[in-house]
Amino acid sequence: MRVLEVIGICLVALLALLFAIFFRRRLLILGGGTIRLQVRTSTMVPGRGWSPGLGQFVGDELRFHKMFSLAFRPKRVLDRRVLTIAERRLPTGPERLTMPGHWVVLRCAMGATEAEIAMAETTVTGFLSWLEAGPPRDPGSVPGRSIFGPRQVES
Repeated sequence: MRVLEVIGICLVALLALLFAIFFRRRLLILGGGTIRLQVRTSTMVPGRGWSPGLGQFVGDELRFHKMFSLAFRPKRVLDRRVLTIAERRLPTGPERLTMPGHWVVLRCAMGATEAEIAMAETTVTGFLSWLEAGPPRDPGSVPGRSIFGPRQVES
């Protein structure tokens, strides 16, 4: 009888954990402005280290929340004021196994740090629109920026 009680308690705890994860996800989605995406958290092994989650647009930030986490704080924050897209490519090698075929990988630069994010091709259009639609800035405070990396100087 004692073994059944332990198994029952473990089962209830597991169900409570799953409920909490899905309830958190639902709360994030109800806030609006969310997209499905993956962020590459580790670059030690080529094509590996992708973490699925939700991206939430809040003002000038894209906040990444891991899919299977209980934390309400974002794991990573991308600020559109300093964000540039360095490269756009299709998933290659092992990446094709971890994400749907219609997804696109974007290599982003935020100053000195780089990150890779992957999202559906249709979502990329909205993401780039959000990136370009930043509020106007004081002309003397920040130089203009290109969303696709540094500007090319023609000679």
